[in-house]
Amino acid sequence: MARALRNKPGFYLLTRFLNSSSPAFLAYRRWLQTIAYEEVQVSTERPYNSTAFVIHGLLGSGRNWRSFSRNLAATLSNSSPSSVLLQNNWRMVLVDQRNHGSSADLEDLYPPHDIVNAAQDMANLVRSQGWDWPDVVMGHSLGGKVALQFAESCARGDYGESAALPKQSLWAILPAPSNKKYHWMDAEFVEYCYSCQIKQKKGSNNHEDNWEQLLVLDSVPGKVNPENSDGEVEKVLETLQNLPSSVPSRKWLVNHMMELGFSKSLADWIGSNLKKSGEHETWAFNLEGAVEMFNSYREMDYWSLLENPPQGMEITIVRAEKSDRWDPDVIQRLETLAARQRNASEGTVSVHLLPNAGHWVHVDNPKGLLDIVAPKLASLG
Repeated sequence: MARALRNKPGFYLLTRFLNSSSPAFLAYRRWLQTIAYEEVQVSTERPYNSTAFVIHGLLGSGRNWRSFSRNLAATLSNSSPSSVLLQNNWRMVLVDQRNHGSSADLEDLYPPHDIVNAAQDMANLVRSQGWDWPDVVMGHSLGGKVALQFAESCARGDYGESAALPKQSLWAILPAPSNKKYHWMDAEFVEYCYSCQIKQKKGSNNHEDNWEQLLVLDSVPGKVNPENSDGEVEKVLETLQNLPSSVPSRKWLVNHMMELGFSKSLADWIGSNLKKSGEHETWAFNLEGAVEMFNSYREMDYWSLLENPPQGMEITIVRAEKSDRWDPDVIQRLETLAARQRNASEGTVSVHLLPNAGHWVHVDNPKGLLDIVAPKLASLG
């Protein structure tokens, strides 16, 4: 069931998700002078103590990641120890990037519409709300490069001295007792890690205090090869640019996209970005601005960040098995970086392959993606 409040500036939309088999979820959408966003929590009965920013890809919006974020939050809640004091209550902040979703009509998000300004929007949101800086930043496709830019700008001090990189405690690599084997979802394992964390905070010098964590989902970190201009995303953009600004209905659009050779799941996803305008449907995104952002995505290069991640930073790259944007040399370069032995003064890079998924990872294989992402967040404190 859902109840919507008036969405005037300064008000918020409260949506409550209820069913018999899962906890209640609360999602709050606020319209700000900065970008719009939505919050997802398993429970609001106690305050959140960890925050993840989720940054959607091109032509998407935060709501596209709502279902995945709800499942992720529920999985993390179920993996927490039974003690309320030790439970980690996650808040997922699903942003609408400039030119997308509820941010598309905001007039104060000035050009240029590029990756640098999109990352700056994230920092402005944190400061405008008086929040702590997020514990995790996860970005898909275009959002993946925004996440990389956000981390790079934080490390460089572009957002001011108070800006902090996403933090990950070293629970995942603390040595477990030699006579005991654990699974990451076991409450006893989390209890054990928590006890190590307490000892560490009391002055142990055996581990770093925290790590910085980024999750980059099917986003090539370097410049896009100009020869790769006929990929699925490019074909979608070309198709949309050749359509009128309004279409008769979502059903018409889905059928039209499928007639052009696109899959039904992709056509349905594109159709979900329509909004009612009189007797017709119009786009929920600013197509011209989105194309500018995509052009910036193609030009930005973050190999230097992956080659030399700041001390304590882990950058996790998730590559979709059936994605059409990964050249063999790029894959080899990433795997070489992931295998590199690094000293304590360097960060790390890890690479994961998501099977049975094309570029739209959260649509094609949400369970597989959850199995990769949840353990990362479950180790956070």
